[in-house]
Amino acid sequence: MAGSVTVALVGAKEIAKELGKKGTASDLTLFNAVRDDHAVTIVEPTQFPEKLAPLFEALAMADRCLLAVVELTRPVAEAIAVVDLEDVPTTIVLGPAVGEAELGRVLKGSRLESAPRVPLDLPQLRTMLEGWSAPARDGPVEVPIDHSFPVKGVGAVALGVVRRGTLRAHDRLRLYPTGKDVEIRSIQVHDADRKEATSGERVGVALRGVDAEEISRGQVLAPPGSLAESSTVVGGPLTRCRYYRGDAAAGAQLHLALGLQVVPASLDRSDATGVTVTADRPVAIAPGSTAYLLDLSVPAGPRLFARFPTRPPPPG
Repeated sequence: MAGSVTVALVGAKEIAKELGKKGTASDLTLFNAVRDDHAVTIVEPTQFPEKLAPLFEALAMADRCLLAVVELTRPVAEAIAVVDLEDVPTTIVLGPAVGEAELGRVLKGSRLESAPRVPLDLPQLRTMLEGWSAPARDGPVEVPIDHSFPVKGVGAVALGVVRRGTLRAHDRLRLYPTGKDVEIRSIQVHDADRKEATSGERVGVALRGVDAEEISRGQVLAPPGSLAESSTVVGGPLTRCRYYRGDAAAGAQLHLALGLQVVPASLDRSDATGVTVTADRPVAIAPGSTAYLLDLSVPAGPRLFARFPTRPPPPG
């Protein structure tokens, strides 16, 4: 593909289907628009706000975010709080029922206050998406998995976006954080067989060395030694969500969102020297990644507590 981009469309559920053809559907729904040599994958967190995890997973998959504000509701307010603390380049799609001044008051003081704004105009949105491409990311190949399934006569098939480097057929990679080594038997990009796929392209890969039931969302295909895997996640400093109303502190039972992994975790330490979180299972930790702490028990306001940059886990 001459250009590929993955876009998270959050805030409204009736727009993505007008911008692409429906593909894989679960708690995340994917819509694809392929024209000439350009491919757009739109990710909709379909089960948000009932579940918070799909919102973080959609943003973790994305090169760009479209934040659709067609009315100011509690779910939209929570989506704004999450996107504000994320680093995904964001364009606001403004519906006719929300005025510029009203939106400006909601976003005042946030990073989204200066985000580009466009009207809810479908032809204009399609044209804009056709001009977007994922940034090139060099380095060891990295493919977070978002869906998987068995195929008769083929075996385990995993779907994901190449986030870094180049994926090649017959590569031998580690399936993090399982410790399993697998082989890339074959690669498809939008149903076309390929020998390789580059950063930004969405792939389906047939895998040798693992069964479909052993694969789950959030696992990452990468060369051995390129990622860390641990149930202890360390880093800091902690940056709280400016809209969070809860009282989470050291000892709190929370959820950790790291890439496409969302798992129960405890906040063991949070002070001037850093943050330590213990997840209930090992997670894959990419160099320079950002972790998010979710408080699903908060009675009001956004369920996002804070974020922090990770550091390599302690040995052992």
